[in-house]
Amino acid sequence: MDESIKQKIENDIKSNKVFLYMKGTPESPMCGFSAQAANLLKKHEVTFKAFNVLEDEAIRQGIKEYSDWPTIPQLYVNGEFIGGCDIMMEMHQSGELANVLGKK
Repeated sequence: MDESIKQKIENDIKSNKVFLYMKGTPESPMCGFSAQAANLLKKHEVTFKAFNVLEDEAIRQGIKEYSDWPTIPQLYVNGEFIGGCDIMMEMHQSGELANVLGKK
């Protein structure tokens, strides 16, 4: 991975408590999984930043390599990779997502 891409990713996830790489934006998601992920974070009333990977192919591919996770969306909390939409849903249903987000 290009060092500048790696630095941008690390800056995004380390500068924001909750960061979501997604297709589209939280206000205008471009896929169902990204919409579901953003809505889960909104439901937990957590402040988060997001990056639209459709605007930058290098970041879109770079984040997959960075996390060793093949799909988007990808959630990071406190600089740590949490998972994609399916993991977020499982964590939400078990109550673990609220704990990770610091809401309990």
